[in-house]
Amino acid sequence: MQSLQVDSVQRWMEDLRHMTEVECMCVLQAKPIGVEEDAQQGELIVASAVGGGDHVARNNLQTLLRRALVVSTELGKMFQRLEKGRWQRVHSTAVRANCHVRSLVHEYGAARNTPLEITLLYVLSQCVFIHRCLHTDDEFFLKSMREAIHEILTDVSDSFSNMIDMALANEIQVLIKQIESSDSVFTIGSAISNLLSLTQDGPQLCSIIAKEGAVVALFKICRQDCFSDLYAHALRTVASICCVEEGINQLDKVDGILCLADILTDENSAEAARAEAAAVVAQITSPHHTSTQHLASFLESMHDIVTALIKLCETASCGEVFLLASAALANITFFDSMACEILLQLNAIHILLEACKDRQRVDTPYSKDQVVTILANLSVLEQSAPEVLQEKGTVLLLLLGEKPSSSSPSEGAACERVQQKAAVTLARLSRNPEVAQTAIQLKAVPRLIELCRSPAERNNSDSVLVACLAALRRLAAGCPDSIEAADHQQLIKPRLVDSFLLCSNMEESFV
Repeated sequence: MQSLQVDSVQRWMEDLRHMTEVECMCVLQAKPIGVEEDAQQGELIVASAVGGGDHVARNNLQTLLRRALVVSTELGKMFQRLEKGRWQRVHSTAVRANCHVRSLVHEYGAARNTPLEITLLYVLSQCVFIHRCLHTDDEFFLKSMREAIHEILTDVSDSFSNMIDMALANEIQVLIKQIESSDSVFTIGSAISNLLSLTQDGPQLCSIIAKEGAVVALFKICRQDCFSDLYAHALRTVASICCVEEGINQLDKVDGILCLADILTDENSAEAARAEAAAVVAQITSPHHTSTQHLASFLESMHDIVTALIKLCETASCGEVFLLASAALANITFFDSMACEILLQLNAIHILLEACKDRQRVDTPYSKDQVVTILANLSVLEQSAPEVLQEKGTVLLLLLGEKPSSSSPSEGAACERVQQKAAVTLARLSRNPEVAQTAIQLKAVPRLIELCRSPAERNNSDSVLVACLAALRRLAAGCPDSIEAADHQQLIKPRLVDSFLLCSNMEESFV
């Protein structure tokens, strides 16, 4: 008898977790959740922000993003558990999500009493009645409920995303108003820092920031001498926002490129500000962007910008400054051949090759990747060959011998790009017989053969293999005696695809 009583109590306790008393839920949801000042944040409680306006804005944003992540996670779990027919888990998750959303709506009055909020709370409350599915085996009923709840969850997800975007936009507007209306360097700098941290949360948030006018506000700061100490910080934020098309469009509308050119060419501008201006140029000229409308206005200032960037490469005090300036130049050389001609006139090959000898400026494979990209694009022009001959091309061979200094995958990929582009540059320049002869004298052929025959040397990269085979064939065409008979038989004489297959299969075992 005692055993039966214990079992029934346990069963009642288990059922109680998944039952919902509608009247009780309504009463609870109507009550505000209070928090003591020193209380820790609970699962369903988020402390209210205290302090100054900037502190409140920062806390609001952090709380909003954290809450949004919790709700999104719960909704994702509901989708998964619904597909598996785990009705008890679906029900408990729905109750938790309901509470999270109501708490969020209570804290953020921006969307309160709007049709969006009412619709969201209504459809989410429908999920609370999933307990009807807990005690039935009717397959037809369960299937219809699954479809209905799936549709409800889809509506909830869409409505929730829209509500979060609205709330984020409101908080971002607070930060932008601080930037536009305050005269305090500290207040503006703090607001810019908050915007910058938001941009790190992905392109969707960057789009919202751009649409709310952040780029316009930041360039207003960059056009006022009294805020010159904030230029670098503001431009770094602009560069982050311009990872999305909306940011670039806003930059174009406020003639941001002219402002960038002014900062880059102003000798009185701090190096940090010019470096961040270079970062913005690198961002907006990235080949990954599909829109190119903004480049029309860029061409008008290109000569001044290219001149300032190569000078920044020459005078850079550290590797980060050189990396930003060279990255901007590398992108520019992709979309306009006139930039390459300007760089040749400015003695860019000498400046870049000299920089490669300076460990203070070129200290990572990433910087070398930018340098060799510029050289590869310059090598398309016939005028570049005499410039490389003048430098004896020794640094180019050093780039060909680049190897990663750590096991980092990103560093290994950067080394692959350096090797590939160095081989491409060598192949292009070897159209000039003097360059080909110089490369052979500097023992370029043995290194190219090593890269072809040893997959480990090229980090098993097929793109490096193809570039090295092409460079070898270019050198062999001008100087056939420079390659031994066995190498010629395997790497030069067959079709390129056959040589590629031979080299790429060298370490494979057919046992």
